[in-house]
Amino acid sequence: MAILYALVARGTVVLSEFTATSTNASTIAKQILEKVPGNDDSNVSYSQDRYVFHVKRTDGLTVLCMAEETAGRRIPFAFLEDIHQRFVRTYGRAVHTAQAYAMNEEFSRVLSQQIEYYSNDPNADRINRIKGEMNQVRGVMIENIDKVLDRGERLELLVDKTANMQGNTFRFRKQARRFRSNVWWRNCKLTVLLILLLLVIIYIAVAFLCHGPTLPSCI
Repeated sequence: MAILYALVARGTVVLSEFTATSTNASTIAKQILEKVPGNDDSNVSYSQDRYVFHVKRTDGLTVLCMAEETAGRRIPFAFLEDIHQRFVRTYGRAVHTAQAYAMNEEFSRVLSQQIEYYSNDPNADRINRIKGEMNQVRGVMIENIDKVLDRGERLELLVDKTANMQGNTFRFRKQARRFRSNVWWRNCKLTVLLILLLLVIIYIAVAFLCHGPTLPSCI
């Protein structure tokens, strides 16, 4: 298994823990809790022989796991983030006042299930790799936006160009309507002229038939 041990703590007070194998990881983990510097949010890792203790501290809550060195960092820290979210979502503000091991009976089962999932299910790594790629894309997008926002002149020029494009679009539509109207009137005039021409031709034909030399009379 890639992840062998995990705990959730407030400061040095362990609220829940689970170990997937016989080990003294719990003792070492508690020593690490006492030595983690400062109270700020942080992500740190400590090497111990062939194993690494990964620690994530967020909003005064510390989530720690021991994993094999070959597991790298992406999977363990994805596991820690998942555990942190589940713990806060389940217990809310109670995490700030709970006694030692107050949530262990219930939440240790969650630790066991998630250790199993992140250690053995290939989808865990695939999903986290996708999440990582999405975060990279989001970071690039934010960086690009910040570059534009830092240049007020360029942003203003972009707005001006947009306004000009809108004005050009309005003028184009107006010209298109005028063109269609002109074409319609021209077609109407042409139709009237054709009708008049046809009437003239019919009149001439009738007159010729009525007054021609070959016909004695017109009924």
